[in-house]
Amino acid sequence: MEKLPMTKAGFARLDAELKTLKSVERPAVIRAIAEAREHGDLSENAEYHAAREKQSFVEGRIKELEGTMGLAQVIDPKTLKGSVKFGATVTIADEDTDEEKTYQIVGESEADLEQGRLNMKSPLSRALIGKEKGDSVEVRSPGGTRSYEIVDIQYI
Repeated sequence: MEKLPMTKAGFARLDAELKTLKSVERPAVIRAIAEAREHGDLSENAEYHAAREKQSFVEGRIKELEGTMGLAQVIDPKTLKGSVKFGATVTIADEDTDEEKTYQIVGESEADLEQGRLNMKSPLSRALIGKEKGDSVEVRSPGGTRSYEIVDIQYI
């Protein structure tokens, strides 16, 4: 099986979600199913069916998290330096508008563009990897081709 690169922070977020699912969500769903069973006929009991559906979601998510965490290759960005690579926090400037944005290059399971965590398989990440501060990169995306300059690279 292929290892899934992940930052320490990303692994910690998944671990916290898994613990919450196992210690809070799972017992709550079990209680909800037990209460719904007490209401009688299960074939027409909407509470029971809703609780079973939630149980299916919770158990599926637990399995997904356990699988992802089992394949995780945890990388501490603080131990890295140099050109852009996995875990780097990169500040880029759009060469047309001079607008700056900062992203951390992370694994698929922890990517969240709104939080500035960029999937390492995205076109922008692939263009940045291996480049140095001051380099210019061209990124082809569905919205057209954009050019960016690497303003800063940090491993935090």
